[in-house]
Amino acid sequence: MTETSDYGAVKNVLSFLKDNWRDQPSLDELTEEAGLSSHQLHRLFTRWAGISPKDFLQALTLDHARTMLRQQESVLDTAMEVGLSGPSRLHDLFVTHEGVTPGTYKARGEGLVVSHGFHASPFGRALVMMAEGRLCGLAFADEGDEKKVLADMTARWPRARFVNEERATGALAQRIFNASEWRADRPLRVVMIGSDFEIRVWEQLLAIPMGRAASYGGLARAVGSPRAARAVGAAVGRNPLSFVVPCHRVLGATGALTGYHWGIARKRAMLGWEAGQLAR
Repeated sequence: MTETSDYGAVKNVLSFLKDNWRDQPSLDELTEEAGLSSHQLHRLFTRWAGISPKDFLQALTLDHARTMLRQQESVLDTAMEVGLSGPSRLHDLFVTHEGVTPGTYKARGEGLVVSHGFHASPFGRALVMMAEGRLCGLAFADEGDEKKVLADMTARWPRARFVNEERATGALAQRIFNASEWRADRPLRVVMIGSDFEIRVWEQLLAIPMGRAASYGGLARAVGSPRAARAVGAAVGRNPLSFVVPCHRVLGATGALTGYHWGIARKRAMLGWEAGQLAR
């Protein structure tokens, strides 16, 4: 299987888990749902997430998500964690970022040349976009939805010029989804294209380490607008750098996996994949 077809099989199991996680389905039930043998399912999850189906199930339950939130709530209520080993290590992808000038944003991307291409990823087809040699967009598509996802992303900067350059964006895709490439001495360079408020929210998202979670209220307090949880939620939803800027680590006040622009199943998959990376 390719990474894209891996995700297709995993997504079917995740949909089943969404409805049945409280019952902690057995391996036999999962194999029946996936249409795979127990050996094939075990091999798939081990290759995809680095952990067994049993451990994967545990990592994906809503109880696990609530536990993550409860463990961090007191910290996130006072201040978001930033920097793990230095100013360039803003989170586990070693991202260094900057925003475009306010003028470029207000001009809705006029003057920007944005290269784009679709590539296989652990979470289905990934749309990778870059401007001036830096990552500026990352989105995800189910099979057959590529045109819709591309239209969604290009509409954010309607006056930019968009060029299909899969060879150039492919190198970025390899770096983003290969954990061995997450190196402090070679940070991933990204550019954030949004309003001043949106960029402040996205910067706080970068401060959430892998395996941790934040609430919308906690983010609102972190950006200095404690009553603006809804505005923060809107900014999180408009994050153009999914996964790299980890909006999937934001949970509802109760710890529920609420809202994700590219689908709740994909959000659940990202959290499980990250749990596998941490377990290695």
